[in-house]
Amino acid sequence: MIKIDRDKLQKLRNQEELRFVAEHPRSAELYARAQNSLLGGVPMNWMKKWAGAFPVFVAHASGAHFTDVDGREYVDLCLGDTGAMTGHSPKAVSDAVAQRVREGITFMLPTEDAVWVGEELQRRFGLPFWQFTLTATDANRFAVRIAREITQRTKILVFHYCYHGTVDESFASLHENVVGPRRGNIGPPVDPAETTRVVEFNDLNALEVALKHNDVACILAEPAMTNVGIILPDEGYWKAAQELACRYGSLFIADETHTICADPGGCTRLWSLQPDMFVLGKAIGSGIPGATYGCTEEVAQRISARIEFEDCDVGGIGGTLAGNALSLAAMRAPLEHVLTPASFEHVIPLAARFADGVSKQIRAAALPWNVTQLGARAEYTFSPQSPRNGGESAAAADFALERFLHLYALNRGVLLTPFHNMALMCPATTEADVNLHTRIFSEALTELS
Repeated sequence: MIKIDRDKLQKLRNQEELRFVAEHPRSAELYARAQNSLLGGVPMNWMKKWAGAFPVFVAHASGAHFTDVDGREYVDLCLGDTGAMTGHSPKAVSDAVAQRVREGITFMLPTEDAVWVGEELQRRFGLPFWQFTLTATDANRFAVRIAREITQRTKILVFHYCYHGTVDESFASLHENVVGPRRGNIGPPVDPAETTRVVEFNDLNALEVALKHNDVACILAEPAMTNVGIILPDEGYWKAAQELACRYGSLFIADETHTICADPGGCTRLWSLQPDMFVLGKAIGSGIPGATYGCTEEVAQRISARIEFEDCDVGGIGGTLAGNALSLAAMRAPLEHVLTPASFEHVIPLAARFADGVSKQIRAAALPWNVTQLGARAEYTFSPQSPRNGGESAAAADFALERFLHLYALNRGVLLTPFHNMALMCPATTEADVNLHTRIFSEALTELS
């Protein structure tokens, strides 16, 4: 197996950096101007993590492509890190949103769209009752609060290197098997060890040991981990994990914000999971802020019995704009017209094409890397085998190599997710888009080796 020459990697990276700066003068100008008004020169801090010297500023987008302010067009395999999994501004969504904007955006009152969306979510995912938020973070946060309230337990359980938005309790990780703040955790309100138990994914023994303390209100988990590379569950893992949760009185919250890429009904339907609560954000609104959480009949009865009518607006669950008319219109349109079985029949083979193309180039270059696919999503990892847990995946990370490959692709018209090596397909993605990435990836490996 070939090893990467680090001096050569740095030289190639420097060449790509010079090319990027030369070809993006308008983005550079806007980034310099933004230093005077935006903290760090970006609307959100994580936008600094793109592989170039500054982020590309977008002019417009449609389907699977976008154009930057310098007039350069890109194949978008990032798709807003799932927010635009429907493609950019699909007509059904843009038409519905435009009409809703003209007819009123928010009222603190329900619309018929809310009922339609609730019924569709019930049909797709099997849980009978639903509520709406603006983000998956909020949905996770509210689901966790409900779990703690009805179980009267203080802790939650998450997996090592998980990500569930900005939920405080989830920014915990293992340090030599001791729970503590995850690296980079900004201003944690308390030591996460007070609120959270952490175990490695796919380790049933560790899961049972953690649950035996009888203080875990809920397991908050993606059915397959996606934010430290794609990590698939072992055969039978979730069946056994759900049995353990039930045995020890802990609820299971399935966060399918990213894993909705697997099936129109998510991994919940695809793998016949039975979560007590279910969270979905990002793609459900095609980029318009909106998310949802659902629950079983039992959970609904237990939480309803504990909420006093007079206090229903001050319990820490809600938000003035949650469930607003615009968000619900933006959810109905993709559920009805875009996130359909026909769309998944198109995007999943494209992800397989991406995975096959990248795998062939990795083998041809004799590199010890692998590729994993989950539905419409595929990702390559710098390890010989697909990692089974977050610790293994994090240990295989190579930030310098990742940034070079991302910048190399960006300079040639393909955008990948900045946080890892993920590619996502949307209904507008084509075989030509995938083939372009495969060719660019092959060229990058040739230069490296």
